[in-house]
Amino acid sequence: MAAGHEHASTRFYVAIAVILAVLTALEVMVFFIEALRPVLTPLLLIMMAAKFFLVAAFFMHLRFDGRLLNVVFAWGLVVATGITLALMAVFGRFS
Repeated sequence: MAAGHEHASTRFYVAIAVILAVLTALEVMVFFIEALRPVLTPLLLIMMAAKFFLVAAFFMHLRFDGRLLNVVFAWGLVVATGITLALMAVFGRFS
């Protein structure tokens, strides 16, 4: 197997997993804080995008792929977020 790049250490991947766990805990926490209700949707979307990026970039090794593949993959995130926001608007979940 040809090595085109250096892989990160196990310690690095554990650190990413801890960050993902903390983000997940924050997602659950902000849902139960009444004062954050007006900004709940943007907060959850930002945390969702951060988690998506971390998983895609490190666990799926997209960080090592070509730029065009990264753009194509990121476009999927943009489309999915747009569809989610459109459905939320249709069903009145922003109020």
